[in-house]
Amino acid sequence: MNVSYRGVQKELPPKLQEKLDAKFSKLSKMLERRGEKEAHVVVTTERHLHNAEITLQFYDHQLIGIGSDGDLFTAMSVALEKLEKQAVKQRTKWREKHRRCDVSESVMEVPATPAGDHASPSRHVFRVDHHENNKPITLEEALMEMEQDRDYVVYRDADKSCLSVLVRRRDGNFDLIES
Repeated sequence: MNVSYRGVQKELPPKLQEKLDAKFSKLSKMLERRGEKEAHVVVTTERHLHNAEITLQFYDHQLIGIGSDGDLFTAMSVALEKLEKQAVKQRTKWREKHRRCDVSESVMEVPATPAGDHASPSRHVFRVDHHENNKPITLEEALMEMEQDRDYVVYRDADKSCLSVLVRRRDGNFDLIES
């Protein structure tokens, strides 16, 4: 990370400069995944108060950390901590935005529990959204929909105003689940 300083009248002691360089290197490990970054440090002094402002670009966002204290090193450390918090927040936002997948196409793997000595293969859970028919229907209408080679029907019961699930059993009969 390239760091440019403005407004620093005197050089920092070598130990303090090493500590600042370590903090900047920690920040650069987090940010420099898309090329080398450049940080601008502006230090102003008003009476006995040092104001440090650190600015850098990250994913088309300008991150700004401002710190003020009687000690120059403490002011710069506070500004770096604020800058690090902003970078973590922007990075998590970017991850959430780019790692999100479509819910209707998502497949969730559920590991199977071993029964006895042998382990069964893993099972897949598919999310399905059926919002085609939102109007309430009766049990007889749900049975008519089941004749179209469906294994189950989720519907709102017109008589009881509750959510119901009609499931075809393996023996050909039906199970009705009401909520």
